Amino acid sequence: MNDRINILVVEDDPQQRKLIQGILHSEAYQVCVASSVEEAIVAVKKHGVDCIFSDWKLGSLSGLDLLNYVRSNQPELGFAIATAYGTIAHAVKAVDAGADDYLAKPFQRQELLLCIDKIVKAKQLRSQNKQLTQALSEQQQLVDLVGNAPCMQQVYHRIKRVSNTDAMVLITGESGTGKELAARALHQLSSRQSQAFVAVNCGAIPESLAEAELFGALKGAFTGANQDKIGKLQSADKGTLFLDEIGELPLALQAKVLRFLQEGTITPLGSHQEIQLDVRVLAATHRDLAQMVSEGSFREDLFYRLNIVPLVMPPLRERQEDIPRLINFFLAKSSQRYQIPQPELQKSTLKQLIDYPWPGNVRELSNRIERFVLLDDEQELLNDTNSATPSNNENSNFTLPESGLDWEAFEKQCLAQALERHQGNRTKAAQFLNMSYKAFLYRLDKHGLNK
Repeated sequence: MNDRINILVVEDDPQQRKLIQGILHSEAYQVCVASSVEEAIVAVKKHGVDCIFSDWKLGSLSGLDLLNYVRSNQPELGFAIATAYGTIAHAVKAVDAGADDYLAKPFQRQELLLCIDKIVKAKQLRSQNKQLTQALSEQQQLVDLVGNAPCMQQVYHRIKRVSNTDAMVLITGESGTGKELAARALHQLSSRQSQAFVAVNCGAIPESLAEAELFGALKGAFTGANQDKIGKLQSADKGTLFLDEIGELPLALQAKVLRFLQEGTITPLGSHQEIQLDVRVLAATHRDLAQMVSEGSFREDLFYRLNIVPLVMPPLRERQEDIPRLINFFLAKSSQRYQIPQPELQKSTLKQLIDYPWPGNVRELSNRIERFVLLDDEQELLNDTNSATPSNNENSNFTLPESGLDWEAFEKQCLAQALERHQGNRTKAAQFLNMSYKAFLYRLDKHGLNK
């Protein structure tokens, strides 16, 4: 609306200035005035101007001088120049310097209003482009985190809020939800972005080598240590260390990680000299660390030290509205990667993908789409996605007991009996329960049966 647009009129003729001001006021524009370039610059800084309508000749300086200042300092502002000395040369100079319009005196009321409307729209367009550029830049900084669902908006908000601090963040969520992507986003949006981001999968390090892997070791510190080894913590100095699957870290090593978090120093194996480091530590897990604390398999003090800022990555089934956007993102990404024309999906296929519960979350979707781009086979893309719909077997006649049901206990019994029936073979047990293998493993973890 016009009452939100603030126009600065720069005119050294008091009568002309008052006339233009009156016309713009009658159209509900907010108007401030100046009689010189110097006054105009003060007004730009003071009043939050949206657009400027300036005379060409302003004492010892000109509207062109004002235009050059504006384009150097506030380039998004709308700008038009008017003059009684209008020539083609003036018009060319004004446009070349970045004016949005040029008006020759004398002009009619309607010509002035059309000119003002044009520079207002030019200003709005530049502002929108600036916002879009910032949004795209921010999206790229968020390192492939895609989605507009409310739960993802909360994730983005929390990442932006704490990214440029050294606060420890504990990222939790099911496998495949993008925990490492969130960690990379926290790093990219921080002042450490030009430094190293070092990711360590705590579940993939042999326990006998875990301490040397994290803290480093001197030559001869243990059998096979034929040279000095720099640990992951020291490699991440001035940057970010991401401890993925922190729940898999052995108890003995948890105490040493806690000491580093408290003191900021490490002592490599075989050394007696402490090394001071500046490392931001982020951690992630798909396991319930609070439950592990109660069971004694994870240190309580380390849990609270890591969990300064909790960040929960939602499973894909809780943000179905993001699935089409993710599909388009992965289609474009894989097509570009393999230099293959981007295939199209039928609407029926897309609907089936949206309805599928995605037990493997975003990682499973990404892998399926990558395979689809390579093979262009929709049938293979849809393999196993029908398992989400009820089948016509004897289980469809199951009736809940009148007294109700303890679902958690019931689910645990079903998992245990399936394992027992198949002599502990998890693949067969998962197939027996018509579940994906990843979903089956997740539920085993959930009920403490994955031992």
